[in-house]
Amino acid sequence: MPRVGELTTLAPRDRLIVALDMPDVGDARRLAERIGDSAVFYKVGMELAYGGGLPLVSELAAAGKQVFLDLKLHDIPNTVERATAQAAKLGARFLTVHAYPQTMRAAVAGAKGSGMQILAVTVLTSYDDADLFDAVYRFGVVETVRRRAEQALELGVDGLVASAEEAAMARQTVGAELLLVTPGIRPPGGTVGDQKRIATPAEAIRNGADYLVVGRPVTQAPDPRAAAEAIVAEIGQGQVAATQFR
Repeated sequence: MPRVGELTTLAPRDRLIVALDMPDVGDARRLAERIGDSAVFYKVGMELAYGGGLPLVSELAAAGKQVFLDLKLHDIPNTVERATAQAAKLGARFLTVHAYPQTMRAAVAGAKGSGMQILAVTVLTSYDDADLFDAVYRFGVVETVRRRAEQALELGVDGLVASAEEAAMARQTVGAELLLVTPGIRPPGGTVGDQKRIATPAEAIRNGADYLVVGRPVTQAPDPRAAAEAIVAEIGQGQVAATQFR
């Protein structure tokens, strides 16, 4: 397993997480087969999980793939700890929880000894400052991400989920101690959809991201395998630029 925050240990292909955001397990399985070895990491989110996709986590793991189980847990600590322990049995590499201190602390306890890593979701990429203020948050996006990153580091969380817009700040806040996973990735010229804070693959890598989550630009492409390979190539370009910059 690569060391946290160590840019040079990850090949470009290892950094791409393809989001299987679809309702049908059979479709998700066929898509992964179609992509083949062009991707080694897949995300199983709530839609697929609630559609019977949890066994697919174990299936993908048994096939040598890595799995990001994106359930964004948030509940009372006892429930989060127990749910995390159950999720760890599936063989996922990552599990997401919302970045509230009680929730993060409980998830870390639930994952202890399992090898599964906990990622704290800072602020969803569909939110902007106005959305946070509407939800009665005290701070806007940047300050909320900063404070949650500091809390995650203190509580022993393994990594953060943050948009590329906050990636550089988050990396500066936590240094090389935490993994940084970035959603809201769109290739140059790609459609934004329901995202508000997006970046290209190269931009996200240059800003300090370790892993990029890409859904529709791959899964809805006419040739998903070719789309995945194109994104991996751009990740490689961003990685070279980031290494030169450092």
